[in-house]
Amino acid sequence: MSDNINSRTARRKQEEAKQRKKPRKKAPKGWFKKIIMAVVILGLAVLVGGASLFAYYASTAPDLDEELLKDPLTSNFLTKDGDIFLKFGAEKRDYVPYDEIPEQMKNAILATEDIRFFKHHGLDFYRLGGAVLGNLRSGFGSQGASTLTQQVIKNSFLTDEKTLKRKAQEAWLAFKLEREYSKEEIFEMYFNKILMSGNRYGFGTGANYFYGKKLNELDLQETAMLAGLPQYPNGYNPFKHPERAEKRRNIVLTLMYRHEKITKEEMEAAKKIPVTATLLPEEERQANGKYPAYVDAVLDELEEAGLSDLLAEGITVQTSLDPKVQETVEAALDDPSYYESEKMQAGMTVLDTKTGAIVAVGGGREYAGRNLNFAEQKRQPGSVIKPILSYAPAIENFSWSTGQTVVDEPYKYKGTNKSINNADGRFLGSLTMREALYYSRNIPAVKTFEEVGAKNAKAFAETLGLPYDTINSSDALGGGGGFSTVQMAGAYAAFGNGGIYTKPHAVTKITLRDGKTEKNLRPDPVTAMKDSTAYMITDMLRDVLTSEGTAINAAISGMDIAGKTGTTNYSADTMKKHNMKNTDVPDTWFTGYTTEYTISTWGGYADYVTPITTYDKGRHVPQKLFKTVMSSIANNPDRFTQPNSVEEAKIVKGSNPLALASSFTPSNLVRTELFVRGTLPTIQEVPEQIELPSPTDLTAQFDADSNSIELQWNYDVPDEFDDLGDPEFNVSVSIDGGAAQSITTTADHQAVFQGAELGKTYTFSVTASMGGYTSGATSTQLLLEGADEPDVEEEPDEDPDNEFEDPNIDQGDSDNDGQPDQNNPGNPDQDNSNNQGNQGNQGNQDGQGNPNDQGNQGNQGNQGNEGNQGNQGQGNQGQDSNPSISTPNSSQSNNN
Repeated sequence: MSDNINSRTARRKQEEAKQRKKPRKKAPKGWFKKIIMAVVILGLAVLVGGASLFAYYASTAPDLDEELLKDPLTSNFLTKDGDIFLKFGAEKRDYVPYDEIPEQMKNAILATEDIRFFKHHGLDFYRLGGAVLGNLRSGFGSQGASTLTQQVIKNSFLTDEKTLKRKAQEAWLAFKLEREYSKEEIFEMYFNKILMSGNRYGFGTGANYFYGKKLNELDLQETAMLAGLPQYPNGYNPFKHPERAEKRRNIVLTLMYRHEKITKEEMEAAKKIPVTATLLPEEERQANGKYPAYVDAVLDELEEAGLSDLLAEGITVQTSLDPKVQETVEAALDDPSYYESEKMQAGMTVLDTKTGAIVAVGGGREYAGRNLNFAEQKRQPGSVIKPILSYAPAIENFSWSTGQTVVDEPYKYKGTNKSINNADGRFLGSLTMREALYYSRNIPAVKTFEEVGAKNAKAFAETLGLPYDTINSSDALGGGGGFSTVQMAGAYAAFGNGGIYTKPHAVTKITLRDGKTEKNLRPDPVTAMKDSTAYMITDMLRDVLTSEGTAINAAISGMDIAGKTGTTNYSADTMKKHNMKNTDVPDTWFTGYTTEYTISTWGGYADYVTPITTYDKGRHVPQKLFKTVMSSIANNPDRFTQPNSVEEAKIVKGSNPLALASSFTPSNLVRTELFVRGTLPTIQEVPEQIELPSPTDLTAQFDADSNSIELQWNYDVPDEFDDLGDPEFNVSVSIDGGAAQSITTTADHQAVFQGAELGKTYTFSVTASMGGYTSGATSTQLLLEGADEPDVEEEPDEDPDNEFEDPNIDQGDSDNDGQPDQNNPGNPDQDNSNNQGNQGNQGNQDGQGNPNDQGNQGNQGNQGNEGNQGNQGQGNQGQDSNPSISTPNSSQSNNN
């Protein structure tokens, strides 16, 4: 047994030993080698492909041309009609040889643009590596590593496209340039070819233009300022953007210190000098030629698009300039009669409302491109912003009507204890949104903004090209942010163009010097708001130019214009510090538009703390300039057309929620307002109690043949009851004083009662009903007599010739000429002993409805006619003043 166990154990151990001795399967060594080989082959393929592509691009690169390397070509600026108005770059340049360039100027440029210039061979691979990492993070073309050599090539031969082809050609030509020219020659090319500002090229030209100095006369901070310009020539222009220029200058000074070109003490001392301190005085600056403000706009756009370098390559720039409009704007702004002082300034932008194209720009009084461009400077907008941040978003997001009730009352900014004031210090109570806008009330604007919400308001403004970093309730009054006339004109043009916004633009396209390659720079239009919002804002802004609004000075007779005024205020601290009056303001605006043109105008002073002190030649300047220019350039613009998305209705001012007006609404509370279609109020305001007039002239006439009584009445409805609809009449009857029973309800002015019985008294009543209201009743009573009377045989007179006077002959009826009573033809009153002369029927002088009373105008009183039961006269209809009617065997009385 133990042997078996041992043998089994031995066999198991032998099996385990065999398993351990079996070779394990190894991973194929070939896979790793194959992966390595694949990577290497792929890399070689990419390398060979890249080299081949580079070789191809290099072979198609243009040849080096010394003339192009040293001198910029002239570019042509065209008007909207294709006429040349400026040859850009044709001006004289101050060319400076390399050995005349001051060392400090060289150091500033190299520290800023290419510190390894004298070490590389056209390409700086160290900088290139950093740029590659930056591009991987931010996308191709986001960062550059161009050396001075590459910039010379790009500015001389190539376009500014961020493509592999252009980069490859630029690298190849830079390498060639370094082989054919010395470093000093290349630096000289860059130094004299680079764009400084406007249409001025080269650092020597820039020194003379900005400082009136030669290069060797510049101090450190001036040198640094010039060295920083090439990155953003017009944006860093110290004449127009001193704050930007100073910030850029300080960056250059920091780079010079970092690269050990200056000491820390020199850097700090230079930074303390204001960038404007040594600039050439304005009166000594060079003019910029024709239409300088418009040229500014063109250059800004090209620079923003990264295409300003192309100006040295002989391109053609197609603009939207209308010379006639431009000259009209310049003439108006230059007229001193508009202004309260010689120093007061104004800026203006004119757009094509439909396309957003900049037609003309007024940079200021006698603007020559040497100072602030007041059309492009950014100032607080004041109340011009109210439609954009408050009322338009309310319509867009909440479908508010122009009649929406807003209350002008004491109010504090939400979540604060800071009160809001209106300009006049008063509160007007309940207003429509339209009134709040054309009166330019502050409190309703803030309330509306807070209801809309900062997020919605900010988003709406940004769709109109008005960006805000942050936004709060005070921005609704135009106290925050800052915008130019160009931006404001663009925003308002969208209101006049059915809600379609196109970014304002002066340049539509450029054509490269080959005459074939074009770049379209026209912005795409975008839908910024619903057409209902655009039209409803426009309709409210029309009223701003009426006697009720704030811009009557801008109104032009017969022209459909919409617009908004705006003024800004100084802070209490500023007013106290400068001893200002409460009526002093820093900015005044008017932005208005037709279907053809949009014009935004600003007025004020270059120095913010110099206030506008008057109204007629101060605050009203933008309105008057607008009127002058628009009157001159407008070509019978069409009226704004109400879209199908908008409907009109009369509402009750102050109702909340809004109620439709009725004919009972007092006229001073009725307003005709606009609504987004489908949002009309569902209620109509009518008084809780209305006194409808009662029917009149109710008559009842017995028809013996049909045993029926015919009823007729009149009903005149005053206009004020029209909204209640058409009247209906309820006719009821009471028989012998019993309970009233309804006979019928009818829209007619008549009714018939069937089954009348003799011997009964019928009392008929008629009421009118309209819109759920019922009038008082009008009644009439009719007695049908003779049902139980026996027939009495009358005996004839024994002596017909007896001259005894018949008592039944009406003695007083002088008009009957001895004839029997016309009411009773052939039926003399035989027993009417009480009929004293039949002196009655007063009021029946017209005889209408009583054919038997013909000529009975002399009967006065009808006194004592109590027993005249056999009087068979018919009718007596239509008698307003006779309360009783005699009918066959009947008598009637009216109770109207």
